[in-house]
Amino acid sequence: MSLSLSPAVSSIVARLRAAGCVFAEDEARLLISAARTPAELDDMVNRRAGGLPLEHVLGWAEFCGLRPAVDPGVFVPRPRTAFLVRQAAALARPGAVVVDLCCGSGALGMALAAAAGPVELHAVDLDPAAVRCARRNLAALGGHVYEGDLYAALPTTLRGRVDLLVASPPYVPTGAIGLLPPEARVHEPRIALDGGADGLDVVRRIVAGAAGWLAPDGHLLVETSEGQARETADAVSRAGLAARLMYDEELDATTVVGTAPTAAMTRTSRPAR
Repeated sequence: MSLSLSPAVSSIVARLRAAGCVFAEDEARLLISAARTPAELDDMVNRRAGGLPLEHVLGWAEFCGLRPAVDPGVFVPRPRTAFLVRQAAALARPGAVVVDLCCGSGALGMALAAAAGPVELHAVDLDPAAVRCARRNLAALGGHVYEGDLYAALPTTLRGRVDLLVASPPYVPTGAIGLLPPEARVHEPRIALDGGADGLDVVRRIVAGAAGWLAPDGHLLVETSEGQARETADAVSRAGLAARLMYDEELDATTVVGTAPTAAMTRTSRPAR
């Protein structure tokens, strides 16, 4: 039955539209399908109309054809990150060792494992709420989730073994945080958004440490903005990785890829004793 034919549904759509929800009809459909009772539906609509992100109301997000759990207060995976997932999946081999830094809910690693086949998956986040959420999402995949600051949280046994190092880190400049939609600014952790003065503080740290963890011919893939891509690529080159830029106009998504030298190149670059 069409949403417009039901007075009750029309009322929900009107409430959501009045609250500024651009896709009110679609959101109403999702809320109706998720609610178990009329009272629960009314509560969900009230929370959404009050500004809570739809994903936090539902408890999950649509991402790469999956529905990873997203708890209140945890960063909501963005559609544009699907571009990074596609690029990483194209580089993955069966059984690849994958590390997801700034993992949030774990949605990126979850989607990459679904797209690339079985992988050895490790994920890191500094936010305890995100770590709890990621552990739930990655448990069925045998994923390991660590709480801590980037590489410091990883077991040292991964050094030199990582085939794919992926990250969708915070890259919003501090001065631009106030320009974000209230859903992100108010309801998502600032640590998942704020990338420092130029937005690249965390990106630089990820890039600078990547070479010590990547396997020969391993790849670093970092999501950033189009305006930050050149500086990010320059940092990747300075870190000793071969850099290239990837851009998807439809998703407005930018990924910088860095590739480690092959084992043969690494051997020939060592100084003679």
